[in-house]
Amino acid sequence: MNTNTINAIAASAEQTSAAAQNDHISALRFITCGSVDDGKSTLIGRLLVDSRAVLQDHIAGVTRSGEVDLALLTDGLSAEREQGITIDVAYRYFATEERKFIIGDAPGHEQYTRNMVTAASQADAAVVLVDATKLDWQNPGLQLLAQTRRHSLLVHLLRVHSLVFAVNKLDAVADPALAFTNIRAALLQFAREARIQVAATVPVSALKGWNVVDARPGWCGYEGHSLLQILEQLPHTPFDTHLPLAFPVQWVEKFSSSSDTRQGRRVFWGRVAAGGAQVGAQVQVFPSGQLARVAQVLDHARRPQGVAAGLSAGIVLDREVDVSRGDWLLAAPAAVQAADDDFDTPAAQSPWPGQRELSATIAWMDDEPLVAGRVYWALHGHRWVKAKLRRVVHRLDVNTLAEQGAEQLEPNAIGHVELILQEAVPAAPFEQARVLGSMILVDTASHKTAGAVLVR
Repeated sequence: MNTNTINAIAASAEQTSAAAQNDHISALRFITCGSVDDGKSTLIGRLLVDSRAVLQDHIAGVTRSGEVDLALLTDGLSAEREQGITIDVAYRYFATEERKFIIGDAPGHEQYTRNMVTAASQADAAVVLVDATKLDWQNPGLQLLAQTRRHSLLVHLLRVHSLVFAVNKLDAVADPALAFTNIRAALLQFAREARIQVAATVPVSALKGWNVVDARPGWCGYEGHSLLQILEQLPHTPFDTHLPLAFPVQWVEKFSSSSDTRQGRRVFWGRVAAGGAQVGAQVQVFPSGQLARVAQVLDHARRPQGVAAGLSAGIVLDREVDVSRGDWLLAAPAAVQAADDDFDTPAAQSPWPGQRELSATIAWMDDEPLVAGRVYWALHGHRWVKAKLRRVVHRLDVNTLAEQGAEQLEPNAIGHVELILQEAVPAAPFEQARVLGSMILVDTASHKTAGAVLVR
């Protein structure tokens, strides 16, 4: 890998660095999700058009019979345009005077839940669309669609920092105020039962542009901000900077002769998962257990300075130890740090101990059910290990939120499982540390992503 590749790996951290410095003006990465045909692609198209983020020739290319087909601004695959559904995640970028945005248009079909999970794992916020015309909106005790519940639960499990419910197509019902009142009550009741924090619930018409970019005071009895105004105020997802150092090694730059590493030692590149990388910190290599001290830290532009969680870094150690892609540089045990440079001190309990047996929540995305005894590849950080399912503890009923006993998990199910790994990994509860607490399972034969695992 050459220097240009290194810079490409680290370049994405530049915008994140600005986010860490100023939460309010940082780019907000959000996704739209919900059931099929709830209007997700149309909503994004409306945001882009009304915020003047689309060129005229692009608009002309998606105009049909004199009307702009807003969904075509994001549905770029030929299969998407033929079927009228979103299949893959489409990313779009736009900015207002207040903020920059990165939008992920996630598919609503159950078959493509894996794509939605991929987008949500990197999002700061999620806009869950609810189609008012699909619900018994006249009934105060109406039932939400299963996919609305499933996507809301998934973004909550994935620690998406802010969730906004957008009740769409209210222009197509006879009594939009009553519909919004009943649907909003059902959404908030579901959120309370699922212990989901809701940033806002807003009525919109993506097709007509009502309450999307510009507020429409009094419509549906709603006097709050428009959807875009709400998004401009949402916070950036905080990184796990308060934890001990955890650094997954993505690539090793060998025998550097650059001026910033005059010692000629190797540079270990990656993105800090937790804590911060600082010169002088004592680290322990996982899985070998070898100890060393950080001699130099380089940021994404190869400038020598400390780097916090969420940002890319290059770390140079003060001694040559065996480190390769997939290894971790972890904060040394407290007993070793107290002994200063005595690297012969017996290894004490690490703040990130290795584990082979895991209890986890899993979102199952494979076409084949998950059953006990199956073996998969597990990717944790940049390390691949074999993982065997010991048992399915229970599955979650997305309608009642009840935990039900189960022997297997069907496609798109969410459940609690127990895994046995062939080798230990420095896993931690996902609620504590996002990177250390997450992994994916990959089918050993088809190499398809089979499940998203969140350590309990």
